[in-house]
Amino acid sequence: MTAAPGMTQANVAAVRLEQLTKRFGDVDAVAGIDLEIRDGEFFSMLGPSGSGKTTTLRMIAGFETPSSGQILLYGRDVTGVPPFDRDVNTVFQDYALFPHMTVGENVAYGLMVRRVPRLEREERLTEALRMVRLEGYQGRRPGQLSGGQRQRVALARALINRPRILLLDEPLGALDLKLREEMQIELKAIQQQVGITFIYVTHDQEEALTMSDRLAVFNRGQIEQVGSPADVYERPATTFVAGFVGTSNLLRGETARAVIGSDGIYTVRPEKIRLASPDAEPAPDEQSALGHVREVVYLGSDTRYIVELDVGGALVVTQQNLETSSMEALAAQDRPVRLVWKRQHVLTLGGSSGPTGDGEGAESA
Repeated sequence: MTAAPGMTQANVAAVRLEQLTKRFGDVDAVAGIDLEIRDGEFFSMLGPSGSGKTTTLRMIAGFETPSSGQILLYGRDVTGVPPFDRDVNTVFQDYALFPHMTVGENVAYGLMVRRVPRLEREERLTEALRMVRLEGYQGRRPGQLSGGQRQRVALARALINRPRILLLDEPLGALDLKLREEMQIELKAIQQQVGITFIYVTHDQEEALTMSDRLAVFNRGQIEQVGSPADVYERPATTFVAGFVGTSNLLRGETARAVIGSDGIYTVRPEKIRLASPDAEPAPDEQSALGHVREVVYLGSDTRYIVELDVGGALVVTQQNLETSSMEALAAQDRPVRLVWKRQHVLTLGGSSGPTGDGEGAESA
């Protein structure tokens, strides 16, 4: 592939989307987004159902044609190029393996279609299976494998073609929680090993935070924020991002005036707040609010407290159970408390198109 005029291969983006739009009837599934994905990074598209992330991925793959805008892969305009002529491969949630073929036949299928010589096919098959830790599984069929093994077969089948960009459409969605957590670590390790650009679509905030170098938060066909996991979590740009990425407390209206001392929309993460006795004196660099514990949710390693504020509204507080038993945590129900947090942990938020119902935000109005 050649770089666009005026750009070298060293600085050209792996993917560049320019005012990309996709309409289905009167609905803008993707509403004129701009996005740049760097070469060799693990980039996630995060958002609730219907936010436009999967449609964007399908346009990058060539499975959907944009209504307007451009798609550039390493500087090459591929907006009207068919999928087979783009240097990308896609891994789907259902894996799409051929049940009548062996693992080896499934993985090497793309090379067979392209008439790659047998010796090279065998070498690349061995390499691909080694990458995903499935050496010795060539002769098995998909029905003899676990869900995690089938997922790795689908990954090997994509990697054997040596694409410059790998697209992953919620590939861990069918796995149970423990296996999904294991595969998150494994996928990131494989991406670092092969060094190619991974673009990963998910609605799972933990997945995106765990694996991504950077991520884009989608909402209603638009991108609300792009940044590293730490940037997006610690410094959400909008009320939607604050509510969707993890659990957040929003302070606005009369509650904001009473607690923060000024109008606006503010957020403070639950783990930044500590419970203290009502008569505790906050330090000069701290803010606080009085209330009572309305609900206690014991989660094993953590406890979540929902505290009704005396000035109105409620805040969520999360504390690790380093020395607290379940009985001690649950005994806090209905107790008066003072919530205390550092002033530096309060962030001012900008506007947003608003949550769509998939986030966990706790709002104080």
